[in-house]
Amino acid sequence: MTLHRNIDPGLAVAVREGALPALDLGGMSVEDLPGLRRQMSEAIAMMEPFPRDERVTIEERTVPGPDGAPDVRLRIYRPASPAGTTPALYWIHGGGMIFGQIEMEDPRLSHYVVELGCAVVSVDYRLAPEHPDPAPVEDCYAGLVWVAKNAAELGVDPARVAVGGISAGGGLAAGTALLARDRGGPAVAFQLLICPMLDDRNTTPSSLEFTDAVVWNRAANLLGWKALLGDRAGGEDVSVYAAPARAADLSGLPSAYVDVGELEVFRDECAGYALRLAQAGVSTEFHLYPGAFHGFDGMVPAAEISRRAVAERLVALRRALFT
Repeated sequence: MTLHRNIDPGLAVAVREGALPALDLGGMSVEDLPGLRRQMSEAIAMMEPFPRDERVTIEERTVPGPDGAPDVRLRIYRPASPAGTTPALYWIHGGGMIFGQIEMEDPRLSHYVVELGCAVVSVDYRLAPEHPDPAPVEDCYAGLVWVAKNAAELGVDPARVAVGGISAGGGLAAGTALLARDRGGPAVAFQLLICPMLDDRNTTPSSLEFTDAVVWNRAANLLGWKALLGDRAGGEDVSVYAAPARAADLSGLPSAYVDVGELEVFRDECAGYALRLAQAGVSTEFHLYPGAFHGFDGMVPAAEISRRAVAERLVALRRALFT
């Protein structure tokens, strides 16, 4: 790995010391992904489990999936001692549309519950290539519909439900917000889009630049989109709910927070989407973190820039859900 000259010093140390997991998808095909995913799941299963925080309760529900599809698994995090009805964050994990497990989000989401006093519902959507578009976004939307219908049982205020996610989950969160708008579905109070995966066309300057990148490079991104969309990737026949950057009309969407690292494939599509949201009349906050690579805050949480990014997201959620 050749470090970019502009990488943040606090992040560079972790890269040089080999503290980050290696993910090289160059030369892999879509057919290789199920086997690689199984290997990753086995490795994760051998890791020491995340210690539960007594201030947070965690339960799982299986709820109706999209029409004719399997049920959807949700993981629900709530304050152990809630102060009445709370807002909620509906969360969608990352993984490039091809990886990811909701259990991996326990630390992040437990932290949100403790710091904000809100509920969080995390959705276990189906992954590509076994389940191509529109399965992932339809699973996410089905879970959101269930949360809205069962808000009273969950102790959640249905008027204060945000949708958020990271990487592929950020793109799915944006797609879910578009579906909710276009189908007259649940009211979404806010979008928290962390380094979202938004554009299958892969033609922006940053998409072309980062052939060698920490965590997620151009080859990995092309593979993720290929798994989700097959031969449609990059062509004309792609839904805006799969690739929200393609949406011509962003008006009427909930206010948004978008952040992304300077040194990653998604930089330009995220910046462009945030600007277009604002131009469409959607109140939008955008952060470009200098010297940061994809998923930096989760990979190197002790770095100053990571702590700052986490703090800014909490500020945005608190403002959107509690004021």
